Amino acid sequence: MLSGLDHLVITVTDISRAVDFYSRVLGLEVRYRDRERVDLMLGDLALRLHWTATDIEPRAATPTPGSLDLCLRSLLPLEEVQRHLEALDVEVELGPVPRQGANGPIESLYLRDPDGNLLEISRAMKPGSE
Repeated sequence: MLSGLDHLVITVTDISRAVDFYSRVLGLEVRYRDRERVDLMLGDLALRLHWTATDIEPRAATPTPGSLDLCLRSLLPLEEVQRHLEALDVEVELGPVPRQGANGPIESLYLRDPDGNLLEISRAMKPGSE
């Protein structure tokens, strides 16, 4: 019946600050929809930023900044991601650590966006490295 995810809404307190973080730190392409909505492209998936005080309807019953826990797959080895984050003075909260992903073992780094959302950056583990 379903084939995938089209977009995921991230509620933020400051769209400009969130756009800076997701584009500069994570390298996502920015597509402006209007003053209160911005799409951050991740392949064919949009991470859609909504401002907390938006009048857009319908929306989640309690849209709350900092309540998201999102795992993103990395094209780069996590050591390279970690060096990139260090160069930008972005704190890694945990990792790299082994975890279980949707399709098997992964290795993950954890960080937070400016609103406190937990972002897990993961990469599939090589067989035998669990």
